[in-house]
Order: sequence, then C-alpha cells, then structure tokens
Amino acid sequence: MRSKNLSFFVILVFFLVFKVVADPVENISGSVDQIAPQLIEIADYIHDNPELGNQEFKAVETLTAYLASNGFSVEKGVAGLETAFVATYVNAGGNGPAISFLAEYDALAGLGHACGHNVIAASCVGAAVALSKNLGSVPAKVIVFGCPAEETTSGKIPMAKEGLFKQADVGLQMHPGSGEASIGSKTLALNLVDFIYDGKASHAAASPEMGRSALDGVMLMFMGTEFLREHVKSDIRIHGIVTNGGAAANIVPEKASARFYVRGAERPYLNSVVERVYNIARGAAMMTETKLTIQEIKQYDNVVNVQSFIDLGAEVSRLYGVEKIRKVQSSDAAGGSTDFGTASSQIPCMMFSLPVASKDVAGHSREYAEATKSPLAHEVVLASAKIMALTGYKLIEDPALLAKIKADWQVAVSGD
Repeated sequence: MRSKNLSFFVILVFFLVFKVVADPVENISGSVDQIAPQLIEIADYIHDNPELGNQEFKAVETLTAYLASNGFSVEKGVAGLETAFVATYVNAGGNGPAISFLAEYDALAGLGHACGHNVIAASCVGAAVALSKNLGSVPAKVIVFGCPAEETTSGKIPMAKEGLFKQADVGLQMHPGSGEASIGSKTLALNLVDFIYDGKASHAAASPEMGRSALDGVMLMFMGTEFLREHVKSDIRIHGIVTNGGAAANIVPEKASARFYVRGAERPYLNSVVERVYNIARGAAMMTETKLTIQEIKQYDNVVNVQSFIDLGAEVSRLYGVEKIRKVQSSDAAGGSTDFGTASSQIPCMMFSLPVASKDVAGHSREYAEATKSPLAHEVVLASAKIMALTGYKLIEDPALLAKIKADWQVAVSGD
C-alpha cells in the first residue's frame, strides 16, 4: 500500500511540475495577478501626478524603484535626457533573446494623462516583471526603455540616435484607446521644421524700396507649398503657421518665420518631399533677397508594421480573452505621428490598443483623462501586461519565430 501511495505521489508531483513548466499562459497570468495591486497603484499615482515632457521625475522614480526591487539594474539619464532610463534584467547569463517594453509617462499640458501614458507605463513594467519571473533557466534579457516627452520633444529620437533600442531584439508597447481593440499602428513619418527669414527694415510708406521683407519670404513659401500639393502622393500632409509676421504694419518686416509639419506614409519618399519644401523656401528667399535659416526641430519615422509580429500579438491577445482585435490594414488611413515609429525603424516593434472607455472618446480630452483612471483602465493595465509578457515569452521560447519576425522586419523597413 505504501508503495502504491508513493507511486501516486510521484506521478502527482510530476504532473504538477509539468503543468507549471508547460503552461506559460497561466503562469504569466498568475504573475501579473500577483503584482496587480502594485501596477494599479503605479498607474493611478502617475495619473494623479501629471508631469510634462522631460519633467517626469516622480514617474521615473516610481517606475525605476519598482523595477529595481524586482531585480532590474537601472541606468538613468540616458541619451542626455534626465528622465530617460534603461532597466535590464539578466537571466541565466543573458546570452539569449532580449525583449523590450517601451514605457511612456509624460502628460499633456492642462489635460493631464489624456493620452493614457500612465496606463502604458504601468503595463510595460508589469509585463517586464512578469516575464522576468517566468524564464526559468533560459538565457535572456528583459529590458524596459523609459521614454520621456513623447508628446513634445520626443525622447525616443535621441535614444535611437544613441543606439539604445538596438540593445533589444524586439520592442513591445500597448496604447489605451476607445471603441474596438486593435493591433498594429498606421502612422505618418514626420518632419517638424522652422523657416526663419531675415530681411531689412524700412518705413513701409516713406522708403519701401530700401526694405527687404522677411514676411514676403514667408508668404511666398506658403504659396509655393500650395502649388506643391498637386504634385505629391496623396498621403503627403503639409501644414504650417506663421510664428512671426513682423513688428508693425508700417515697418517692412526685417524678421519673419514659419513652422511647418511635413508628413508622409513612408520615410524614403517623405525625405524627397521635404527637400522639395526646402527648395521652395530657398526660392522664396532668392525672390525677396532675404536670408533663410532652416532649423530642423524633430523627425519621426512611420511605424514599421511586421505582419508576423502582429499575428503573434493577435494570437496571444485571444488567449487572454480579447476575442476580437482588429489588425492594421495597408488601406487604413494614418492616425497622426509618433516617435514610436522611430523605435520601430531600429528594431521590430509591435503596438496594440485596448479600450479604456466603453464608447468612443476623443483622445487628448478631459473625458479621456478620466477614462485612464477607471476600473476598465485598471483591467487594461493587467490584460496588456499579460499580453506583452506572453508575447515576449513565446519569442524567447521559439528562436525560429523570432528570426522570422526579424527577417520580415528587415524587408519591411527596407521597403523591398
């Protein structure tokens, strides 16, 4: 009898051990559920303490302290940005796949977290910690990139220039939304540029011939860009404002300036359009005998979507109860621009969106800010952490799948 009981016990132990090893869906879900109170607390704390871009000191301290307490080594102030960080967990020597999560945490002026970056930050650190607890003896790295100022100066741009994202094999991020769940992101590459004209002041009535109007340069530039619209692809967007139109109506303006956004669906073609806009600006300076200064403020790339990565994310989402998730289509209209696109031009990246409001609510609105601290938003933090962690786990577990995604990304980013 004792022998039979011992055999039963051995079988039971084997079954339980096998189940723990073989069921990452439940294991990761359990890990996220275990840390759920801390993740919700983080999301709500960042929501209640909104900080503008490059001033997110409270958010960074909260996020990095939590990651450090879970075994991550933290480097702050990377890429010359006080509120950027890289947190790394090294498992079994780390000589294996490196999975990263791109956290954002800046707020909007006057609106707080009306873009839901508090949800992004909490879910990213939750995914990283949950993944780190389920690696067993597999060599791997888990990285959290702390990316400041997405809404303003775009922290991912200097981080990309430093090559930080290339520390990872892939990057993952969620973004809260409203309405339907979606995966993949159709965005426009962007160039933000200031055009500054210097002319010569004179009395506009008594001696106009002695002046050279900087404002005329700006106005001719606007006219030239209007004619350009007819001769570019339909995805191109050119929009600008006059930022300085002169000092007084009776003085020929010696200084004038304009700020332009030039956007397009694909970076290589957009670069050619930007150069044409520059030529228009140069021509306007020649016609008005003024001096032109071009100041490039920032540049985003379009988000590079990798179909195999999107398919994996959709499959994992269904495992955690997201039955319907719309995949991005090539025919979709682009929804603005984001510096996440710049990260996606460095490594394969995948973004998905889960709704924090049961009905359509406009982003960057007070209603949306309220939605990002709600019971539904808390559910989204936990669900997103599970989806991202399991996606990362599957890529570590399946080197062939990771290799395919990287190869597919290489094709997509090259435009072949």
